[in-house]
Amino acid sequence: MDSKTGITGSQAILRGLRSMGVECIFASPGSDWAPLWEALAADEFWKSRYISSRHEETAMGMALGYAKATGKLPAVMVHTTVGAQHTTMIARSALHERIPMVILAGEVIGFAEPPSPKVGRQWLRLLTDLGGPAELMKSSVKWSFGLNNPVILPQTIQRACQLAMSAPRGPVFVSVPTEYMITELVGEPPHAVLPQLPEVSDQALAEMATVLNGAKSPVIITEEAGRDPAAVEALVALAETLGAPVFEAWQPYYANFPHHHPLYGGVLFEDIPPAVASADVVLLVESVLPWHPPSKIVDKKVLVLGEDPLHPRLPFWGFRADVIGAGNVTNALRNLAKRLPKRAAQPVAKEHIATPAMPKVIDTAWVAHQLAEAMPADGILVNETITHRLELHKRMDKLAPGSFFEASYGGLGVGLALALGTKYAHRKRPVVCTIGDGAFHYNPVVGSFGAAQEHGLPILVVLFNNQGYLSQKRDVSNYYPQGAAAKAGRVIGTPIAPAVDYAKLAQAYGGYGEKVTNPADVRAAIDRGLQAVAKGQLALLDMTLAPI
Repeated sequence: MDSKTGITGSQAILRGLRSMGVECIFASPGSDWAPLWEALAADEFWKSRYISSRHEETAMGMALGYAKATGKLPAVMVHTTVGAQHTTMIARSALHERIPMVILAGEVIGFAEPPSPKVGRQWLRLLTDLGGPAELMKSSVKWSFGLNNPVILPQTIQRACQLAMSAPRGPVFVSVPTEYMITELVGEPPHAVLPQLPEVSDQALAEMATVLNGAKSPVIITEEAGRDPAAVEALVALAETLGAPVFEAWQPYYANFPHHHPLYGGVLFEDIPPAVASADVVLLVESVLPWHPPSKIVDKKVLVLGEDPLHPRLPFWGFRADVIGAGNVTNALRNLAKRLPKRAAQPVAKEHIATPAMPKVIDTAWVAHQLAEAMPADGILVNETITHRLELHKRMDKLAPGSFFEASYGGLGVGLALALGTKYAHRKRPVVCTIGDGAFHYNPVVGSFGAAQEHGLPILVVLFNNQGYLSQKRDVSNYYPQGAAAKAGRVIGTPIAPAVDYAKLAQAYGGYGEKVTNPADVRAAIDRGLQAVAKGQLALLDMTLAPI
């Protein structure tokens, strides 16, 4: 008969995560985790690596930022059922962005009926759903499993880590009954390792090289190449070999290509620039929406390169695809550059970005310019703005690979926590979070500011305060230019009023807060905010723009 291993299920969870290379657990308290907290009390490795926060979305956002900033696999532990449901918006983002993480929640299956352990009545009255948390989570992750036997707990933790890191990478979910966390286990799990990304096939690379070699005027479009900073160097080398201009599509999620490089063409938004219009071959590198709608360009050969290049989670993609390469993008870019002869660079018409004159009222361009001037060389920018995003991206043009992360993927409320996770990954580097006042209200502000104070994670929050939801107001104007709202001069639901004293929120958590109303004071305020962060304080600057 097999002997007991002498460890509980909770200890097995911690050992299993560590054995698979997980170095951080981002968590939010829940009554399901008492057995694990007991295990943590005796585990020296995890004492400084279990980062507790006061909201599930804060824990998830921090894990997302940490994973983006390091490329490492984090774990997240949240409360059962309702806590798991709090994670779904960010889990969906991680699923679409292919960010790996292991999300764990507890549950109860015995409901205190003898000989089950004693648990509170809330487990049957308030916290139970048919199918358990795994059923609730399955549409937001790539794999969702409710552990059904304590015997397979260690192997399940291994499997969850493996699946999270397998291509296409993404979040996975496991619910672990409290009863199994208490159980003493039998036997040891087998040895397990994490998978590597598959390489793009030699056939696809050969076909791409043939098409690119015969192209007269190729162009490259990317949105997410900079997810791996090493891919940026490889992309620069390929662009220089081809002499091809590089454009970023509508919403760049990383620092994908150096803005001051002579082959950088800028961001594609409404109009198709001449270099793209005249191209005969387009190479898409980790691009989701290179132009809109997809049928806008059909007269060019299109080569598609990405870890998951056809985006199966999207109901419609619809872009032409003549050659498809799926796998490790960094290595594929290097391989392509080696297969191609060096050619002369194509001229790229660049948008002239003039230094803005000081406005009478603070505006986006002015704040972006001053922030770009003040940003330390090793600074990291996390952005969660909508109507300010393109101006910021255009003017924050000195950010190195691995120094820019877009926060929102359809859902707002991630920026503060993502910045905190980035700061946790890079404690010695200044982290700035640019955020709109609308997005700010979607964030779990008190939970995130509490985590910043508790764990010593000072970030600078630059709040673009136009006292409303400008993107939503624009939608009404675009659809109904002569409608009732236009005639009344007021769009229902878009103002944020009465005015909020945002600076006091930072002060409540031992931070520095300042309301900035005069354009002449913007640069000095940014400097004061960065100085506060350097001293270990959270800082928030309320940049007061013209109201919408």
